[in-house]
Amino acid sequence: MIATHNIKDISFGQNTILLLIDGKSIELSLDKVSKKLKDASELQRKFFKISPSGYGIHWPLIDEDLSVDAILKLASTE
Repeated sequence: MIATHNIKDISFGQNTILLLIDGKSIELSLDKVSKKLKDASELQRKFFKISPSGYGIHWPLIDEDLSVDAILKLASTE
């Protein structure tokens, strides 16, 4: 399987998500990304799975999925 994106790190600020994708650092407001992640506890946010292709990120404790392409598109508009 060929990876579409290389996700190296995911962390959270008080109201932001910080990602290192394809060598680029991205910080986005959780208000614009996901209400579920905004309302999630620290434990729920820290427990995620990156798809083998690097296409998406899944948080099983809150049943939330984010597309990396959508994140990159949102970041390009900010």
